[in-house]
Amino acid sequence: MSTLRFHSLKESLKREPLPVDETDKRSSLFASNVFNIERMRHTLTKDAFKSVLAAVEKGSKIDRGIADQIAAAMKDWALAKGATHYTHWFQPLTGATAEKHDAFFERTAEGRAIEKFGGGQLVQQEPDASSFPSGGIRNTFEARGYTAWDPSSPAFIFGTTLCIPTVFVAYTGEALDNKTPLLKALQAVDQAAVAVARYFDKNVKKVNASLGWEQEYFLIDLSLAMSRPDIVLAGRTLLGHSPAKGQQLDDHYFGSIPRRALSFMRDLENECMLLGIPIKTRHNEVAPNQFEVAPIYDEANLAVDHNSLIMDVMDKIGERHYFKVLLHEKPFAGVNGSGKHNNWSLSTNTGINLLSPGKTPMSNLQFLTFFVNTIKAVHDYEELLRASIASASNDHRLGANEAPPAIISVFIGEQLTKVLEELETVTKGKLSPKEKTELKLNVVGKIPEILLDNTDRNRTSPFAFTGNKFEFRAVGSSANCANPMTVLNSIVAKQLISFKTEVDKLIKSKDMKKDDAIFNVIRELIKQSKPILFEGNGYSDTWKKESRRRGLSNNQTTPEALKARIAKKTIDLFEELDVMNRIEIKARYEIEIEEYTLRLQIESRVLGDIARNHVIPTAVRYQNILIENVSGLKTIFGSEYTLQAAEQIELIKDISAGISAINSGVTNMINARKKANKIEAIDKKAKAYCDSVKPFFEEIRYHCDKLELLIDDEIWPLTKYRELLFTR
Repeated sequence: MSTLRFHSLKESLKREPLPVDETDKRSSLFASNVFNIERMRHTLTKDAFKSVLAAVEKGSKIDRGIADQIAAAMKDWALAKGATHYTHWFQPLTGATAEKHDAFFERTAEGRAIEKFGGGQLVQQEPDASSFPSGGIRNTFEARGYTAWDPSSPAFIFGTTLCIPTVFVAYTGEALDNKTPLLKALQAVDQAAVAVARYFDKNVKKVNASLGWEQEYFLIDLSLAMSRPDIVLAGRTLLGHSPAKGQQLDDHYFGSIPRRALSFMRDLENECMLLGIPIKTRHNEVAPNQFEVAPIYDEANLAVDHNSLIMDVMDKIGERHYFKVLLHEKPFAGVNGSGKHNNWSLSTNTGINLLSPGKTPMSNLQFLTFFVNTIKAVHDYEELLRASIASASNDHRLGANEAPPAIISVFIGEQLTKVLEELETVTKGKLSPKEKTELKLNVVGKIPEILLDNTDRNRTSPFAFTGNKFEFRAVGSSANCANPMTVLNSIVAKQLISFKTEVDKLIKSKDMKKDDAIFNVIRELIKQSKPILFEGNGYSDTWKKESRRRGLSNNQTTPEALKARIAKKTIDLFEELDVMNRIEIKARYEIEIEEYTLRLQIESRVLGDIARNHVIPTAVRYQNILIENVSGLKTIFGSEYTLQAAEQIELIKDISAGISAINSGVTNMINARKKANKIEAIDKKAKAYCDSVKPFFEEIRYHCDKLELLIDDEIWPLTKYRELLFTR
């Protein structure tokens, strides 16, 4: 074992779990560092509190005088909690979060020091917009951009900083972040869903989209991770031979949580409780050193903020426990990658989950309405939904080791499939009293009985119904949930608007009763959506052929998938709903396609560096040891040395072949990269990296991994998989 690996491993094995204070109940800690509605109720004036509620529930504007009152109360609370700075916390199009800290400290004209924080500082700030990716919306000489307070996501204290969740927009008004389109999509689905829900309950005034994410991640000892240039610079291992034991025994999954990992989890959960992130679940995942954390469901905007926040918190808590948290979708070859399952549903202000059947046929009809409309939305926009989860890192994961394939399909289970098949046969037009009774009692009325046994999970399905929600399983572990949630809520809003138009048309023109009209429209939607429904193995070659026959897309790579981002159908969707305009849509496409190219460029450069500066020199060094050994054998055995040194000579030849293959592979990769870099069109450059540069990754890796098995473990320069995955 090399000296570097030896010391790294020695240090990691000495790690003892940090003590974590868990004397307080979780419920008493929850949201104690959050300036939430309950805290506002006790600290704001009656008028100020009403203004905040109106902003949260109706999107009303808060006037400057009221903002000053809120800011004063927020400042006093933050100072009492030990805060010294404040920041507008936002989510630019980097996929991460951003913050610029300013002290509460100010000097008066008389030179006295005071703590100051007013309504203007709460409501708006001006960070440099040109330094964030904007897809051409803002140029370097047009630096002005604004962050604006989002009252629907409460401020919180992290460390000694008051963090105020905000949107981020350009001087010209275009959104430069992930939050702004999400808020607009949530507003669109709220309005569309309320209009449809009122067919069943006139008291419905608001519908919230809820989100429950399941965050998967790897915990790798920090000293071991830092010994790997690829993990440090690319977030994943670009080479490394699979260990003899990986996940084939399934002994890690749901097993006893290792002590150090459990200590990290406890610390993370305590921090989450303080920040109001309702963490509920923790467990070992399938791959060695892979884990999962999941919260209780929350309103989608807040849940997205919480997930963005926890990814940052995990990194900080990880360092405290000498761990490197890996959120890359495929950090290790040959074992499961990491996803972030997005569990989505719609709930009314009256407390009803619209995707959960009730106890009566009428409430079941409401369930079927939203259930079938969601399926139809996915059917119509499956390519856009695929594009929403596209990234260089997620391309490695999709279709492998229990991750769903790139073909978007919907799994609903055998029993619900039968229900839809029966509904499809409903007579078109007005139903007779007998037909209505049979339909409601014999078909719709059965739903509560069958759903409990109809929640089996097809792990190869990217979009599955799991009892009272849809689970979008294809979302990558490092992704910002805002992107897929913006798309999902937008397409469902669009479909619900279309549904209501058709139902109202039948009621008006055909003089139909409401139930008849709803059944007729649902019947047609079921017929139209059948191609997207699939219950079988998503990995099979049969499904690939069948999906093609059904007209479904199979966009395997990000450059292919992202084309749907700028399709006319997509632009029409977002502009019609006022979620994004044409400029914002194209900007996001440019940012995402450029990020794809840059990530492959970085990985290519890192791989070339490791191959030529680590692997090849080590191979030459070991080869020289073997040559010296062969020379010694020749001295001892004379002309018969070839018999005694046959194995060593073959090993020298194998190493020479490996060195040659790696060197030529790196040279060819660099030449392909140089050629791709000369291409100006961003889409063609991305395709060149995908088709001409990326294929060399596996070729170079193959020969490096072969050398790992041939070369003396004592001098191999890189920490191996068995050490990364099995050191606790």
